[in-house]
Amino acid sequence: MSAAQERRPRTGRAFLGLTALSLAALDLVVKTLVVVTMADGRMVDLGLFNLRLHYNTGVAFSLGASLSPWIVVAATAVIVAGIAVFLFRSVPGYSRLSRVGAAVLLGGALGNLIDRLDGAGVVDYLHTGWFPTFNLADVFVVGGVGLLILGYLRTPAATRDGH
Repeated sequence: MSAAQERRPRTGRAFLGLTALSLAALDLVVKTLVVVTMADGRMVDLGLFNLRLHYNTGVAFSLGASLSPWIVVAATAVIVAGIAVFLFRSVPGYSRLSRVGAAVLLGGALGNLIDRLDGAGVVDYLHTGWFPTFNLADVFVVGGVGLLILGYLRTPAATRDGH
C-alpha cells in the first residue's frame, strides 16, 4: 500500500469532520441572525421566497410535532449518530464528489440536531408559500444526499466494488 493510500482514510475522515462542523456552524450562525432580526414577526419578501421566522418542533414536514421535544431530540440524535458512524466508516472509499456530499449531509444534520437541543424546535426561515418552511441545514441535507448519490453513480462500478 502506498503512502497516499494509507493517508486517504485519515484525510477523507478529516475532511468529512471539519467540513461538516464548519457547515453546521454556518447554519447555526444564520439561524441566530434570523432569530435576532426577525423575532418581532417581520417578514422579508425576496421574490421567489420569503424570510420569516418559524419554529418546527417536529422533524421533516413537522412530523412528530405533538411528541415531547426530548423524544424528538433523542430520536434525532440516534439517527444523526448512525449517519455519522456510517459516513466516517465508509467515506475513505468514496469519490471526491461523494465525500463532499457526505460532509454537506452531515453538516446539515448536525446543524439541525444542535439547534433542536434547546427544546424549542428547529429554526426555519425560508418560506416559499407552496412548500413547508425550511432552513439552510435542510438544504445541506438534501443537497448532500444528492451529491453523495451523484458521486456514487459517476464512479465506475469496478472502482465502487473495490476491483
